[in-house]
Amino acid sequence: MDFELAPELRMLRDAVRRFVERELMPLESRYANEPDIPDQVRRALQDKAKELGFWAFDLPPEAGGGGVGAVGMCVVFEELAKCNVPSFRAPTVLTPYLGPVLFHCDARQKEKYLLPVARGEKRTCFALTEPGAGSDPAGMRTTAVADGDHFVINGTKIFITGADKADFVQVFAKTVKNGEESGVSCFLVDKGTPGMSLGQSFELMSPDRPWELLFDNVRVPATQLIGKVGQGWELAREFLDMGRLIHGPKSVGRAQRALDLAVAHANARHTFGLPLAKRQAIQWMIADSLVELHAARSMVYHAAWKVDRGLDYHLEASAVKLYADEMLVRVVDRAIQIHGGLGLSRELPLELMYRDARSRTITEGSSEMQRMIISAGVLSGRYGADRFDI
Repeated sequence: MDFELAPELRMLRDAVRRFVERELMPLESRYANEPDIPDQVRRALQDKAKELGFWAFDLPPEAGGGGVGAVGMCVVFEELAKCNVPSFRAPTVLTPYLGPVLFHCDARQKEKYLLPVARGEKRTCFALTEPGAGSDPAGMRTTAVADGDHFVINGTKIFITGADKADFVQVFAKTVKNGEESGVSCFLVDKGTPGMSLGQSFELMSPDRPWELLFDNVRVPATQLIGKVGQGWELAREFLDMGRLIHGPKSVGRAQRALDLAVAHANARHTFGLPLAKRQAIQWMIADSLVELHAARSMVYHAAWKVDRGLDYHLEASAVKLYADEMLVRVVDRAIQIHGGLGLSRELPLELMYRDARSRTITEGSSEMQRMIISAGVLSGRYGADRFDI
């Protein structure tokens, strides 16, 4: 087994690491507690990324991207996650928030939607979650009723990240034709379409500010359907699997920074005549964090390796999200404990990292939901209990 990064990925990692240190870290004190960075700052960073040659590094070449694959994507996201500017939550300074659903667009839709997003000219959001259908998507109540060559969408979506700045929405709804349900479908709805509006903005414990989206008799042409009628769950699962995998490198990068801070403080801080690093309680916290971080990183890159080989990674995506996100909570918590009162203050990034970490065990599928997915897959026989055996 070869655990060495390809030379081109090492070069990409080093370039992104320098970009984070030089361009993003100086912005941290100003924007860390903001839901987003100003548009003019974002555009300037995107221009610099394009100038350096790693804009849209994760997109396929046919979409104008770098085509680095899942392993390369994880390498970059791990570096980005070490900084507290909002790029950790939506790394749009280096790549557009796009998602795999748009790659199922037809030729016309690709020209109007996918390619402008890939170039950074448009922004989009993904509207799946509802007030009564978060972890239980079968409870979806938003409908798209066929009406001639149009569909009429009614319903409410909540916790939609980026809805306020999206030029169009990827919205999922139960399709109804001739009075009968025909599965869930995905539609592209342009900003400004009559009947679609922003509702409440949710103030979370993390700096994220997701939105409520309201659909009141929103008429969209049938040509705005992505793929086929009833293909929505298939598209949503593809989006969720990739989204859950991406949680992994972000949690790993975040935890690495917290551990680095804890190690530095343990060596520098003296109590009762000795550095904290000489205290067994501190040594064990450091050891536990290092071991858990190593385990999470190994899981992340194993799952990414499977993606790059076209192998099924549904179970691995849930395992990565479950373990990496919960690992992040524990590592940041220990780092705060090692720092004492200073760790609770805004003099350090740890308190924000903890708030962010705690939110991540719920977003994009709670830890409990990931446990349900994993156990259901194994107990039903769809996956063997030796799934991760090498």
